[in-house]
Amino acid sequence: MIIVTGGAGFIGSAIVWRLNQRGEEDIIVADHLDASEKWKNLVPLRFKDYLDRDDLIERIEQGDFGSRIRAIFHLGACSSTTETDSAYLMENNYRYTLRLASWQERHPNCRFVYASSAATYGDGTEGYRDDEGALRSLRPLNMYGYSKHLFDLCALRKGWLNRIVGLKYFNVFGPNESHKGDMRSVIHKAFPGVRDEGMIRLFQSHREGYEDGEQVRDFIYVKDAVDMTLFFLENRRANGIFNIGTGAPRTWNDVAGAMFQALDRTPRIEYIPMPDTLKEKYQYYTCADMTKLQAAGCSHAPMTLEEAVREYVLDYLQTDARLDPSHG
Repeated sequence: MIIVTGGAGFIGSAIVWRLNQRGEEDIIVADHLDASEKWKNLVPLRFKDYLDRDDLIERIEQGDFGSRIRAIFHLGACSSTTETDSAYLMENNYRYTLRLASWQERHPNCRFVYASSAATYGDGTEGYRDDEGALRSLRPLNMYGYSKHLFDLCALRKGWLNRIVGLKYFNVFGPNESHKGDMRSVIHKAFPGVRDEGMIRLFQSHREGYEDGEQVRDFIYVKDAVDMTLFFLENRRANGIFNIGTGAPRTWNDVAGAMFQALDRTPRIEYIPMPDTLKEKYQYYTCADMTKLQAAGCSHAPMTLEEAVREYVLDYLQTDARLDPSHG
C-alpha cells in the first residue's frame, strides 16, 4: 500500500497519476476536500480508498494498516506563501508532518518522502544547495517557508534525515493546479489573457540589477517533478534533503515568450506594480543546485521551459484537461 497525502492537490494527484501509469493502484489518497474543485483531479485516477487527512493520521497512529504501508508520499500542506495564520501553518504543515515522521520512526520499512520547499531558502543569500549542514543558516521570507523549514530542522536534529527524504520543490507548474487560486502558476493565470487578448501582465522589478520581467526562477514541469520524486520510491539509499528543479533558471519574460510562441501570438507584455505586501518577501532569483540528486543516481532530464509550456498550454489549458492515467 502507498499513501499519498495531499493526493487531490497539485503535485499529490500527479504522483497518483504516475503511479497508476506504473500499474500501482493499491493507493490511499488523503486530503481535505474543501469548496474548491480539486476533487476533479481525482476523477480519472485509480486508488483503493480516500480518507480525510484527520482520519488518516488517527488511523495510522492506531495501527489500522499494520505493516501494509510500503511508502508515504507526504505532499499535503497549506502551500500559500501569503497565508498569515501562523497557528494554522504550524499545526497543518509542521505538526502533522512531525506526527507522520514519528510513526515512521517506529516502522522503518515504510519509505517516507515529504515535501519541503524552495521557499525555505529565503532570499538566496545562503545559496540553493541542498546541504543538510547548511540548514541552520537559512532564513525563510514568509511563514509558509518557515513552517517547512522548521520540520527540516527537526528532522535534522532527530537524525531522521539519514533514512527519510525531504524534497525542496522549486517553481512547479502544469496540469491539475487550477484549484490553487492565487498560488497557481503565472502560466495558468495568464493563459486566458494571452489566448484572448494577446497580452500578459508581469510584475515590475523593484531591485537594482533586474529589469522588468527579468526576475529569475527555476521553473519545473510537474511531470518532471513527479518523476524525480518517484526516484526515491525504489532508491532507499538516497536519503536527506534534495532539490527538485531543473538547475536552469529562466526569466518571467522567457515564460511569457514561451506562451506567446505556443499560441502563435505576437508578444505583448504589460509590467504592473508589485503589491507592497510582496516587495520585501519577493525572491528575485532561484536556482536549484541539482548536483546532489544527480550524484544519488537520478538521471531524469527535465523538459525545457519551451517544451513544457507548449505541452501544458496546448494539451491541458486549451482543452481544460487533467492528468489521466490512460493518456501520456
